[in-house]
Amino acid sequence: MPVTVEIKAHCKNQDRIREILKSNNADFKGVDHQIDTYFHAKSGRLKLREGKIENNLIHYFREDTKDSRESKVNLYQTKTDSTLKEILEKAMGSRCVVDKKREIYFIENVKFHIDDVKGLGKFIEIEAIDMDGDIPKEKLQEQCNFYIKLLEINAKDLISQSYSDLLEQNSLFNQILIEE
Repeated sequence: MPVTVEIKAHCKNQDRIREILKSNNADFKGVDHQIDTYFHAKSGRLKLREGKIENNLIHYFREDTKDSRESKVNLYQTKTDSTLKEILEKAMGSRCVVDKKREIYFIENVKFHIDDVKGLGKFIEIEAIDMDGDIPKEKLQEQCNFYIKLLEINAKDLISQSYSDLLEQNSLFNQILIEE
């Protein structure tokens, strides 16, 4: 099971992040329009990611903390024309849909996402990834912390929740306002 140490933060200056990544020879994988559908899961989180670059069924466990945090992830690569979404919706029910434009970069085993999330705004994510169990968690933590500093991410911009949690909170808040 791949392990990541990751952060997510609000990002006011995505152009600056791009400049820093490019000046550090980041491998730009492209821009992906991704739809993440979250399903009701007994444990952890389960989402289906549909995009042009990435298409996966993703089940993961992660603490909701602002600091860099460990995630344990199971990925299953899917096909774009699959009926999997329909099957999961009927069997489990969907919880939330996240619609985002994502720029994907890599520097070695570290993945960077520059995200524009519909209904939420602009973000940066850093994921130090160990696919094979070869990189100690402390090393992943060091990598994540290094890139937090390099990309000039302010601690006050770090967020603990997933995009789905933030969208659900916004929806609940807006529903309360309408009811009042």
